Amino acid sequence: MNSVLLNTVFISCLLLAACKKKQPPVNPEVPVNLLKIKAQRVLYYDKYPATTQALNQVTLLPQVSGAITGVFFKEGSHIRKGEKLYEIDKRLYQAAYDQAEANLKVSEGNLVQAQQDADRYVYLNKYNAVAEQLYDHAIITLQNAKNTVKASEQTVKTAKTNLIYAIVYAPFDGTIGISQVRLGEVVSPGVTVLNTVSSDNPMAVDFIINEKNLPFFERLQNNKQHPVDSLFTILLPDNTLYPYTGNISVIDRAVDSQTGSITIRLVFPNQEGLLRVGMSCVVRVHNQDTAPQLVVPGKAVVEQMGEYFVFVAKDTVITNPQAKTDTGRIKKELIVIQKKVQVGQTIGANEIIKSGINAGDKIVIDGVQSLHNGSQITTANKMGPSAGGKH
Repeated sequence: MNSVLLNTVFISCLLLAACKKKQPPVNPEVPVNLLKIKAQRVLYYDKYPATTQALNQVTLLPQVSGAITGVFFKEGSHIRKGEKLYEIDKRLYQAAYDQAEANLKVSEGNLVQAQQDADRYVYLNKYNAVAEQLYDHAIITLQNAKNTVKASEQTVKTAKTNLIYAIVYAPFDGTIGISQVRLGEVVSPGVTVLNTVSSDNPMAVDFIINEKNLPFFERLQNNKQHPVDSLFTILLPDNTLYPYTGNISVIDRAVDSQTGSITIRLVFPNQEGLLRVGMSCVVRVHNQDTAPQLVVPGKAVVEQMGEYFVFVAKDTVITNPQAKTDTGRIKKELIVIQKKVQVGQTIGANEIIKSGINAGDKIVIDGVQSLHNGSQITTANKMGPSAGGKH
């Protein structure tokens, strides 16, 4: 029993002695990478979601009723103005036109006869050789014959118009879609949709901007000679760059009071037909600011509650009165100061900083998650920043 007690006391003493051993000091310095900021000229674009639109688009509706007897185009193809597209059964309209022409000839014959009778009675009336009633009837008959000819001419025009409407022609150059009717299908005027034709060269691209940016785009519209050739470009749905540049065509008449936005329309050439109506794309507006700007890696920027910060390294002097030597009492250290910045355009993995830091500042680009305002840092045993720069 005594031996067990002695062993227990001995082990307790060993544990107490171990606990009293001095723990190694905690290093307060956070290892980081630094990058010295330099002002540089950068190429970037403001980007806006956009949709392609036709400058001119029309839905084809028949003007007369009847069965479709001909379809003369290839669906989805390019068509020319005046090209024959559809034919509606025109036999009834041809017959109506022929009948109207015949009635016109009869009316013209009656007019000739009435004119001759009137001329005869006018001559006889000069010498009081005819009854006044017969003279009056001859003049009235002549006027009626003239009116009948005019009515017959209008009937001919109507019949001719209906006959012309039996053929549907392309209203302008463009692309025609998939036919909504087939051979033999009966169509009704103003009701049945035949097809849709949209212009395809040039092509419009619409995008929406905030009203705060409206003065900038108005200046671009008024300045016909842009300093940058590629001021307006677009990225296609597969993220490839469209090979042609565009120009501002229209700025919409009014700002949407609910959203504070307004539509801008660009126009792009489309000789190869790469642009189709309704495509989603991205409008890129070339940066017009040629002044050098501050560019930092995006990983150096910290977002907090909608605000953005970077950590700037500062040399500081730390005094330790317990040190035995003068050099030990005064020691230079690196600390970080958290600075609020205004970020601009994102360029790949980098961010443009509009304000908050200056050229020549050294910012932390690695290890920002472990920092707070006033943290001590060290660059010892750290690799150089991948972005390249001076430490």
